[in-house]
Amino acid sequence: MRAVVVHAFGTPESLAVETIPDPQPRPDEVVIDVKASTANFVDTLVIAGKYQFLPPLPFTPGKGPAGVISAVGSNVKNLSVGDRVLTTAEEGGYAEKAVAKASHCYRISDNMSFIDAASISLAFDTSWFALRERAHVKPGEVVLVLGASGAVGTAAVQLAHAFGARVIGGVSSPQKAAAVREAGAFATVDLSAPDLRDSLRQQVYALNDGRGVDVVIDPIGDRFLAPALRTLDWCGRYVVVGFAAGEIPTLKVNYLLLKNIQISGLQVSDYRKRRPERMNECFKELLELYEKGAIRAPTSRPVPLEQFADALDQVVKREAGARLVLTPS
Repeated sequence: MRAVVVHAFGTPESLAVETIPDPQPRPDEVVIDVKASTANFVDTLVIAGKYQFLPPLPFTPGKGPAGVISAVGSNVKNLSVGDRVLTTAEEGGYAEKAVAKASHCYRISDNMSFIDAASISLAFDTSWFALRERAHVKPGEVVLVLGASGAVGTAAVQLAHAFGARVIGGVSSPQKAAAVREAGAFATVDLSAPDLRDSLRQQVYALNDGRGVDVVIDPIGDRFLAPALRTLDWCGRYVVVGFAAGEIPTLKVNYLLLKNIQISGLQVSDYRKRRPERMNECFKELLELYEKGAIRAPTSRPVPLEQFADALDQVVKREAGARLVLTPS
């Protein structure tokens, strides 16, 4: 099969598509013929050796591929050859075939395309846990989503809206505002405004009857954390999801005391390993919401497997303009 192979940690440009043997499933695993696998920012961290969890070398990167099961392990009873699935596999998606634990696979209906399935995996489960598990968002609450035009941000906007919250989307340019409002935000704020420390709070207060938000979902970090923290209302909750803007910020925790603020982090991979039953609840609800039309996969663009490095470069530079989905088969 054709696959991207990491022999040494580095940059995507240092990798190539190679021909390697087809994988074989262990007893509790399945093999899928990969139809779609998204180019994710986190994949660049794995390739660079900078992610929290790293597979042993050599390996094929690519989280959350979707496809058709072509082989099952001897212990697998709930899945069959020919089933259409999305997965939460931690690696292997940048290939024509990938291995996943059967417990990390979720059947999808014929109504869901493989590109939609791959686009929902990772972005929507991350946002679901941020909102449901960490922020405990309630109907009627106001949620500020930073990086609202990105993959996780767009998912968080849609889900918060579907959960009955009122959503404000943080965008880096006015050109991105319309798409964020279409995803479910009632308004947007400009993250490129000068003096963001004060101007972000002023924008939020002007949109929210002079008060702060109940929840902030932050997948971008960097210089945006401190201003966003100041937008929280009393007893507000702040969820750190990632640092897509670059730097990992630091925090003076005395500000948390002033408003009784709760701040928490999310590493969604831990839920797959430690609380798989909660992950099952997550995908059950996500797939139901998709079938009802309450959420939709982000706008996506298929990309040939051989263009994986260019796709990841666009993701890092935020130039993609859509969810880039590798299509190996």
